[in-house]
Amino acid sequence: MTTYDYDVLYIGSGHGTFDGAIPLGAKGKKVGVVEQDLVGGTCPNRGCNAKIVLDSPVAFQRHMEDVHGVVTGDVKIDWPANQAHKHDVIDGLPAFIQGLLDSTDVDVLFGRGTLADAHTVMVNGEAKTADKIVIATGLRPNRLTIPGADLAHDSSDFLNLSDMPNRVTIIGAGYIAMEFATMANAAGAEVTVLMRGTQALRAYHQPFVEQIIADLTSRGVVFDRETQVDAIVQGADGLVVRGADLAVETDWVLDATGRIPNVEELGLETVGVSYNAKGIVVDDYLRTTVPNIYASGDVIDKVQPKLTPTAIFESLYLMHTFAGETTDPIVYPVIPSVVFTSPRLAQVGVTVAEAEANPELYTMVQNHIPDDWYRQVDQEKIGDNILIFDQAHKLVGATEVSHKADDVINALLPAIEFKFGQAEIERMVHLFPSIASSAWGQL
Repeated sequence: MTTYDYDVLYIGSGHGTFDGAIPLGAKGKKVGVVEQDLVGGTCPNRGCNAKIVLDSPVAFQRHMEDVHGVVTGDVKIDWPANQAHKHDVIDGLPAFIQGLLDSTDVDVLFGRGTLADAHTVMVNGEAKTADKIVIATGLRPNRLTIPGADLAHDSSDFLNLSDMPNRVTIIGAGYIAMEFATMANAAGAEVTVLMRGTQALRAYHQPFVEQIIADLTSRGVVFDRETQVDAIVQGADGLVVRGADLAVETDWVLDATGRIPNVEELGLETVGVSYNAKGIVVDDYLRTTVPNIYASGDVIDKVQPKLTPTAIFESLYLMHTFAGETTDPIVYPVIPSVVFTSPRLAQVGVTVAEAEANPELYTMVQNHIPDDWYRQVDQEKIGDNILIFDQAHKLVGATEVSHKADDVINALLPAIEFKFGQAEIERMVHLFPSIASSAWGQL
């Protein structure tokens, strides 16, 4: 019988790894984690956690606007102070996560991991062997390939801005573009968003997206649709983003043109692991084309949203698999998604587009947020939601644009995942008054 250094060796230490590696180590498995940067990966260090800290005063600022006249006074965001608070919150996370790994005897190996064969990973020139290997290397920002691309910045740069520039130009119209446009505008910058097509946030219900765009436009954000960016050049007074019929003068450029999987220089070709532009190909057990090598998290080519909760679910599934607690294929739950603009935009389950394409299967009910008495408590001015029911009148999907959209979708999630009927819904007794009681009152 072959003896390996590890039962399971992970490449990458993000949520696709540590949420499962920690309990796996606690179950007595010999586990190793290879990491070339900060323990915890993108989300805790340069993604979700940093973003939500920086966004918190933006949400508060919006709330103050809504209740103006009840609570008086202007609220201005001190961006350097906001950054300092962010560091207070997140700088200790790598050590905290490593401490959790250490507590269950998981080895953290710092360096770049490269596959040498199906059971061997080279780390700093040293071979480490494992029965099972998990690739959890995540995504990184895409970078434009145009003249002057080096003058643009990525999402990590924005999240670490010590001072907010006077003029910010954002290339792209996805999650990062819309969220950071909201933050920069709230912090006092003149913001221009350059959209390649006519739609932002294409995965979401467009009338709701347009509510967000209209609100940001009213605050001074400029949205330039159907643009082609050809170059970024140094001008007499800052930078100039150039393209066909385009010349935007700016101080700072954010390249928000998407994220791509980290699959290069891992030795995937050497061992025969298949991948494409969307990520690593896996089967229903998260196995790659090499049977003992698995993948987890955002690096996978999958139809499910590439989000932290998805990675956590996959990591825990692999933990149960490696611990011998299941031999079943992975069955994903309904996975919600949210855009942290102000107002928020969130959805889960069957989308409006799917329901509209299959009217014989679904019924949609739309509610205007300001009409709900509970939303009038905070004087919410804009927002709508759409609830989608199947033929048995079970909730199968929901989408909302509002300041509390993320909380509403979270509140409705159990009804969708567990297919609650009217009897189960009536047994859900929520705190009252609360956003959950308000949301469930619409069912």
